[in-house]
Amino acid sequence: MGVIALPVDVAERVGAHHVGADIRALRRSRNLSLTELSADIGRSVGWLSQVERGQTEPGIADLRRIAQRFGAPISFFFRNDDAPEHERGVVVRAGARATLGSRREGLTEELLSPNLSGDFEMIRSVFEPNSASEPIPARPTHEGGYVVSGALTLWIGERRFDLAAGDSFQFRNASYRWENAGDVAAVVVWIVSPPVY
Repeated sequence: MGVIALPVDVAERVGAHHVGADIRALRRSRNLSLTELSADIGRSVGWLSQVERGQTEPGIADLRRIAQRFGAPISFFFRNDDAPEHERGVVVRAGARATLGSRREGLTEELLSPNLSGDFEMIRSVFEPNSASEPIPARPTHEGGYVVSGALTLWIGERRFDLAAGDSFQFRNASYRWENAGDVAAVVVWIVSPPVY
C-alpha cells in the first residue's frame, strides 16, 4: 500500500510469526543468498536477516516485492496451515490469523477470509496513530469498508471523507489514500472484489 513510515514505539511489535521463516525457506529453495535477495528487493542484507530471524516485520510493500520476486501471491504469507481440516476454507479463528505489515510503517492487516478463491476478500486493517499512506493507484476492484473503531480520513480520488466508528464507505476503480491523524489506532474491516492479495 505504499505506507509512509512514521515513528511508533518499536517495542510494540505485531507478530508476523511465520513470515520470516517463510521468506528464508523461499530464498533457500531458490539457492539465493541474503545479498542477492536483498539487492533484488532494494533492502539491506542486515534488514533482510532481521526479517528472517523474526526481529523485524516487513511492511506490506516489502512483502509485495518479495512475493513478486518469487512469483508468488502475497496471500502466500497469510496462509493458515494449522486450522483443523474440517474448518479449512470455511472458518478463520481469531487467534489463528496471520498479521502482515508493521506498526512502525503505520499499517497491519489480517486476512479474515478463509481463502482467496471466492469473489471477494475480507481484511482487518489497523491504521496506526499519526500515520498516512502514499496515493494508491486505481485498480480494477470494487471496495468497501466499515470503521470498527477510531477515526480515519479517506481520500477517494480528490474527495475527502472523515470517517468515525460506525461509518462505512464504498468505491470502484478509484485511486485512494488514507490518514490517521488521531492518537488511537483506527480499525477497519475492508472488503475487496475481486481479491487482490
